Amino acid sequence: MSKKRWWQGLGLLIVVVLGVYAYQTRQVSHAGESITAVGSTALQPLVEAAGEQYTGEHLGTFINVQGGGTGTGLSQIQEGAVQIGDSDLFAGEQKGIRAADLVDHRVAVVGITPIVNRKVGVTNLSTAQLIRVFTGKVTNWKQVGGADLPVVLINRAQGSGTRATFEQFGLAKHRSKTAQEQDSSGMVRSIVSTTPGAISYVAFSYVDKTVQELSLDNVSPTEDNVTTNRWKIWSYEHLYTKGQPTGLTKKFIAYVESPAVQKTLVRQLGYLSPSQMTVERDATGKITLLGGA
Repeated sequence: MSKKRWWQGLGLLIVVVLGVYAYQTRQVSHAGESITAVGSTALQPLVEAAGEQYTGEHLGTFINVQGGGTGTGLSQIQEGAVQIGDSDLFAGEQKGIRAADLVDHRVAVVGITPIVNRKVGVTNLSTAQLIRVFTGKVTNWKQVGGADLPVVLINRAQGSGTRATFEQFGLAKHRSKTAQEQDSSGMVRSIVSTTPGAISYVAFSYVDKTVQELSLDNVSPTEDNVTTNRWKIWSYEHLYTKGQPTGLTKKFIAYVESPAVQKTLVRQLGYLSPSQMTVERDATGKITLLGGA
């Protein structure tokens, strides 16, 4: 083969390879889909894990998950800025949200528990004592049988569904006194774990050995107690869409609601599946026994 023909052949090969690469790139770009879910940090670990699992099983898709709190999730989905708004609350409970414009997809139930720094020396409080702590009537842990340490309150930010649920069902609708506020459950846990005398509240899924969870009225914060409403500080976890979902949004929500995810991932991460509940709670807080319970 002459040198000229060799170079011509090489040139043709390069053109073919580049053409195939460009075609494949166009195909991947065309096939790629992405959606964004924003909101509740209590729900964030589940949505992130489900998103990673889904994209691993469906190449070319991407689920972008961000926190920011329930208020952010509901306002963003109402504005159409994202495809999914993650919420610990019914949309109608959040001021300024037009619930009629949104479609609710309940994908889990989350228990919420008070947590304290391990140096506090308390593992159980009465509801009355808890209210006195968060309203500033108790200022030192020795007043409720604990160590001689000042109480340090850590709250979630206004607009947090975790905070709203805790104040409604843990503090009997009392508002916590003004205190340090944090935007994420992970940061709350970190501060409580390193601050002697600190107390706050997080979803069960955020509890680890670095903090001490509290029983209330000698009732432990367990999943079994949530299912019967014996432990009253819990909420549904909602994925809200603006109108009926379509495309990747519809597929992803169906995936999270599927028995495979509900029986494995949901429970592994410390949530309950709605199917485990023996009671139902509406937006007003009214409890109804489910059939056969």
